[in-house]
Amino acid sequence: MEEKEIMNYHAHVYYEPSEIPEVNKLLEKVSKAYTFKIGRVWDRPVGPHPVGSCQITVPTEEIWNFIPWLMKERESFDFFIHANTGDDLLDHTQYVLWLGKSYELNLELFQDS
Repeated sequence: MEEKEIMNYHAHVYYEPSEIPEVNKLLEKVSKAYTFKIGRVWDRPVGPHPVGSCQITVPTEEIWNFIPWLMKERESFDFFIHANTGDDLLDHTQYVLWLGKSYELNLELFQDS
């Protein structure tokens, strides 16, 4: 397998729509501790994600500082963390970490990638 350069990481918090107020509090904690780009808070499944999610873009040089922080601060939320190399299928299947429970992703989006 060809070695892919990791440009950054995406940390997706997973939640139910009723949990959005608590998710917003967690995202506020993230923004106070880090200068990461935080995406839209979705109240429904989007892309390969099976439930509501929000993407946090983590620079490569910050990932190993962020993961221990997130382990302590994530409360009961599940996180899907993956590398961003530009190869969506590999990024969402091989270059992944889960904090909390794992979910089955909708990988059909990437089958022709």
